[in-house]
Amino acid sequence: MTDISASVPHGLPPVRRRWAMSCVLLALALSSLDAAIANIALPTIERVLSTTSADAVWVVNAYQLAVTICLLPAAALSESLGLRRVYASGLAIFTVASLACALSPTITVLVCARLAQGVGGSCMSVSSMALVRTIYPKDKLRGAYALVALAVATSSALGPTLAALILAVASWPWLFLVNVPFGAIAVPLLLAVAPPDTRVARRFDWTGAALNALAFGLIIGGVHYLGGASVPAAAAAIAAGLVCLGVLARQQKRQPQPMLPLDLLRIPEFALSVAASICTYAAQVLAYVSIPFLFETSLHLTPVQTGLLVTPWPLLVGVTAPLAGRLMGRYPADIIASVGLLILAGGLVLMAALPAAPAHWNIVWRLALCGIGFGLFQTPNNTLMMTIGPVARSSAASGLNAAARFVGMALGSAVVAGILGVGGAHATVVCLEAGVGFALVGAAASIVRRRWHRRTAHK
Repeated sequence: MTDISASVPHGLPPVRRRWAMSCVLLALALSSLDAAIANIALPTIERVLSTTSADAVWVVNAYQLAVTICLLPAAALSESLGLRRVYASGLAIFTVASLACALSPTITVLVCARLAQGVGGSCMSVSSMALVRTIYPKDKLRGAYALVALAVATSSALGPTLAALILAVASWPWLFLVNVPFGAIAVPLLLAVAPPDTRVARRFDWTGAALNALAFGLIIGGVHYLGGASVPAAAAAIAAGLVCLGVLARQQKRQPQPMLPLDLLRIPEFALSVAASICTYAAQVLAYVSIPFLFETSLHLTPVQTGLLVTPWPLLVGVTAPLAGRLMGRYPADIIASVGLLILAGGLVLMAALPAAPAHWNIVWRLALCGIGFGLFQTPNNTLMMTIGPVARSSAASGLNAAARFVGMALGSAVVAGILGVGGAHATVVCLEAGVGFALVGAAASIVRRRWHRRTAHK
């Protein structure tokens, strides 16, 4: 494996490092919490703002759409403007947009505010992993990326519970207002303690940004409507988005400094890491979306029971991610990631084979196994993606890391929408089996990555 990361500086002094990392983890936790609690709040928002379920869903969709569209442009801006500036700007936008969400009088204003939140969230997503690489020395990166995985997993697990607690004592705007004081503190603190920015002189590619917005906007928009009544229109939007994606790839090849980091994708180990990440997040979404239907429709469990039973997955991701970071000191990262994906596939197989009336403990240990597998994969794969390429390309690598996550989630959403749209008594089981397939393809990509590393190491 090409170890260009040996040129990583020694990072920040320990005290300053802890403050800078605290700001990064706080922003990531807020972003993950916000995504989780928004789902829980949809029925309340629909009722209070007197809107429809279809319109209320856009409170979630708008955020995901904005994040996906802005990932690659934000990564390019991180290189030209600097990581610290873009990350702090993203957190500031996210904080102000949170206040706008809380003050929204109509569903239209709320959706627009969520779009702005997505822009801020995108800036944080693409800059976070690269910023961590500048905060920590090389020998501590494994533990640092494990902390990132722990923060995201823990906040995702606590999101539904926290949302329920807030809604029990306050109105829905407080779900967004809680972000404001934390963001107001974290922005100036981050600017004070984060490493100085290193900038790359480059012209912003407006044509590429427009093609990127069209491609991902059409694909994500088509995915969201694939399970509805307008399936032909949704399929046409996805097809048009794929065409725009192809045009974007051709346009980027002619650029001296492409927004789409083709140089990184030409590194086989990096490209295989991206492929493994896409497959893993697709498998996760297939399970996350189908399991509630399985529990509430087939097993006749209540929403509260479903929420509690699903919690072991993200909880075990949070427990396993730091362990995976420590294991990387003894075993190759690609082997740990491959084993993790095989465990995830095994957990999904066991979920698909649940008996007709399982005891709760019989569900919990299966989902815990899925969480362990995902946690073992996530930290090593993120570390590999962020250290395979040059330090100067950390922003681009971080952008592709985030893009792989959202592309995988969109792909999983499309597949689950198609399967559930067809229906049938065993549709949820078919979704879980599809998740097994994605996890195994990801494991294959990770194993091939290991073999490629061994081949290049012998040269």
